[in-house]
Amino acid sequence: MNARKFQKTLESILRDDSRYAAGAYVFVRMALDFTVKRLCSMNPSRKERHVSSKELLEGIRLFALETFGPMALPLFEEWGVRSCLDFGQIVFNLVDARALTKTDEDRLEDFADGYDFKEAFAAPFLPQKRKI
Repeated sequence: MNARKFQKTLESILRDDSRYAAGAYVFVRMALDFTVKRLCSMNPSRKERHVSSKELLEGIRLFALETFGPMALPLFEEWGVRSCLDFGQIVFNLVDARALTKTDEDRLEDFADGYDFKEAFAAPFLPQKRKI
């Protein structure tokens, strides 16, 4: 999907569902691309481009840490994203708008079993406790 069509799709989604900022949708789209490239580089024989919710959540985590560092958590909060299920809502809004596709096995509930946001996005930047 080209940038202009994605922008129009995003405007339509935001008219119907204003829970998440536009940046959250752009980030998820970029994180999906990051995840596909990462998975293909880890397994060059991988032909399938479909990404499971678990794979996408891990890709989102890694991409956010790499891109935003310790600012990931406050930025997600600013965008209205407070849990993995919020990422699922964004993905399924994009699916409903035909910006992404899904398989018959993909379910929104699959995103609920993700990770704790503070553990995923804040803990990596906390000082390590010294052993005495």
